[in-house]
Amino acid sequence: MKVLKFGGTSVGSAKSISTVIDILKTEDRSQGSPVVVLSAMSGVTNLLVEMAENAASGKEFTAHLAELEARHFAVVKELLDVQQQNPVFTRLKLYFNQLEDLLQGVLTLRELTAKTRDLILSYGERCSTLLVSRIAMQYFDGCLFVDATEVVKTDSAHGQAKVNMELTGMLIKDLYLANHDKILFVTGFISSNDAGQVTTLGRGGSDYTAAIFGSVLNASSIEIWTDVNGMMTADPRMVKKAFSLPELTYTEAMELSYFGAKVIYPPTMIPAFLKKIPIVIKNTFDTTFEGTVIRHDCKASNLAIKGISSVNRISIINLEGSGMVGKAGFSGRLFSLLAREQINVILITQSSSEHSITFAVQPDDAEKAKALIEQEFELELAARKLEHPVIEEELSILAIVGENMKQTPGMSGKLFHALGRNGVNVRAIAQGSSEYNISVIISGSDLAKALNAVHDAFFSQLNKTLHAFCLGTGNIGKTLFNQLNQHKGFLEENNGIQVKIAGISNTRKMSFDTDGFDLDTWESTLQAKGEQADLAGFVARMKSMNLPNCVFVDNTASPLPIAFYEEIFKSNISVVTCNKIGNSGKYSQYKAFHDAARLHGVDFFYETNVGAGLPIIRTLKDLMGSGDRLQRIEAILSGTISFIFNNFKGDANFHDVVKLAQEKGYTEPDPRDDLRGTDFMRKMLILARDAGYKMEAEDVQIDNILPQASLDAATVEDFYATLKSENAFFDNLKNEAESGNKVLRYIGKLENGKASISLQMVDAEHPFYTMSGSDNIIAFNTDRYKERPMVVKGPGAGAEVTAAGVFADLINVGAN
Repeated sequence: MKVLKFGGTSVGSAKSISTVIDILKTEDRSQGSPVVVLSAMSGVTNLLVEMAENAASGKEFTAHLAELEARHFAVVKELLDVQQQNPVFTRLKLYFNQLEDLLQGVLTLRELTAKTRDLILSYGERCSTLLVSRIAMQYFDGCLFVDATEVVKTDSAHGQAKVNMELTGMLIKDLYLANHDKILFVTGFISSNDAGQVTTLGRGGSDYTAAIFGSVLNASSIEIWTDVNGMMTADPRMVKKAFSLPELTYTEAMELSYFGAKVIYPPTMIPAFLKKIPIVIKNTFDTTFEGTVIRHDCKASNLAIKGISSVNRISIINLEGSGMVGKAGFSGRLFSLLAREQINVILITQSSSEHSITFAVQPDDAEKAKALIEQEFELELAARKLEHPVIEEELSILAIVGENMKQTPGMSGKLFHALGRNGVNVRAIAQGSSEYNISVIISGSDLAKALNAVHDAFFSQLNKTLHAFCLGTGNIGKTLFNQLNQHKGFLEENNGIQVKIAGISNTRKMSFDTDGFDLDTWESTLQAKGEQADLAGFVARMKSMNLPNCVFVDNTASPLPIAFYEEIFKSNISVVTCNKIGNSGKYSQYKAFHDAARLHGVDFFYETNVGAGLPIIRTLKDLMGSGDRLQRIEAILSGTISFIFNNFKGDANFHDVVKLAQEKGYTEPDPRDDLRGTDFMRKMLILARDAGYKMEAEDVQIDNILPQASLDAATVEDFYATLKSENAFFDNLKNEAESGNKVLRYIGKLENGKASISLQMVDAEHPFYTMSGSDNIIAFNTDRYKERPMVVKGPGAGAEVTAAGVFADLINVGAN
């Protein structure tokens, strides 16, 4: 036979009760009729508590009582045949009259004792169980309503009664033997003492009732029917990627449930654990789902951990002082004191020097615990051997749980890396010698972010989620969104990464979405729902959303975002940027950015600062990181200038080639912004700094391509006019190069700590001779590449390749 326990949501409405009946119809009764344990309808226990407290305070309770009565009567009317309704109405009315008399007595006396409170609360289970048993009689032969106060016997500790298992076992066996052919509908949670006074079994009491019946009757299994799909890897309200676990050991279930998983309350299930009775967690609202089986003989799992549990609100008390060092019995004295006063200690950690103890309690118990400690250790405090206890509030516990942790090295490292990379500060740590659980105390405001970050870190079969906040919706920004949208499936399948665009801003509007924008409709969403753009506000909102694995993506060429980089790093958010201004400003700024990123354990990727999507910066860092030594760098790093000189040959004149470059979109609106070499200089400066040189912009020597008249022209039209008038100047350069079988190239060089950019004539032996289009090229001469340099060559301009570079940097953030 089986024991089935249905929680409050499972009997919370006529529809859910109908589902319970359908579930019972599928039960095989050949091995014995099931025992069905029921909780009060969802919300009823809280309502009863509120009514009792209102009555004790002299407040009105009749409205709530009428609401309670109406809710139960509505179910009777909907689910019972008319001819069957009156007896149930009469019995329920009797219960409600008794309840009203009790509450009236509390109101008159202005006193609510624990005994009276238990009696008041008992009506929740009595009403729901009576209802369901009478409804079931329409479908099953032999249904019996069982008031558990008649068979579950306890001491007189009202609110948390201790069960007399010997007497209770005898009564349950007698009851079942006399009614083995009937379905027993049993009130959960409630019991009685030797005097027949109603007691309650405390938190998880209905589970406890089910476990007691299951243990006494040697049930084949105990099914806990609730409103979730079994035990999950994390709280699904905070971790959307949480998934159900097919099975757990008793130990894992106890650890997960103790630290926040509310599906079962482990202490109440001990009778079942001792008898090795499997416990199955199932969902009343998804009956086809197999649920989670908790058993002692689980199959081997390939998961390093089974789940991540959490306690949302706790307080910690720090106690320190020399009076604890080497003092035998101090901890026993401290925790015995708290136990006597019914203060539950959730977690304990102590320094190896014995100079301090930190323990976690429920927030409501913190002040009481502090006062008790100060009273108990009054002499030690007066002698300054102890410091006064300090309470820290608004904290949470996060715990990773699993039996495989014992055989898997690096579990702690993975946990703390995930937390540290996301800026989650750990206030205290506790790990049992069994290694089934590692618990950390963190700020309550970081809990959701921490849960998601740790879940991504440990469940590698799921995709890691990056939350990207993108600044700039020009050509590069739009192209990046298109690329992300097109390759979403590939990223998830091959890289295990999901990129969610959680924030978008341009100079006009900004908008945010925790779940990520639909990249098919982001433009219309930004236009319709966006608020006034504010760069400082964008950064502040990004920080306040406190999402895990955040990346700030700067797709602008503006100096304004640069001022926020350091603040962003200090908020443990990575930065990916194609904006060269930050790295090519003052060296002190460059160093501050890199130091901040390193200090806070986040990434600063800017591959597109040099050569768009070409792997130039990565190649340089890989060479140096592998111990190679740089001798010389030669490069053409301006796609615009590369295009101009690759096409300035034969009969072409310089004016027409520059005009063509502008028409193709290779130049800035004023081509002189490219031809001055300023952009090229920034790229060379970044390379020099990444190569280890403390160099400023003025240290890069730039030879002008243009005559002074062209540089001084008042307008772009005037500039083009000077190019025509200076045509002979440019033709002379071209003719000189061609006469020597050479070509013109604008080349940057870094050698011996000096950087320069100049117009050169190179022959066919030079690796830059065969350049074409708007390609960039760079040659690395190192100790390992002396005779023949390592060359990186390819398109160095354009939205597609630049966006691809940003895309690649995002993927590299996700890989860390």
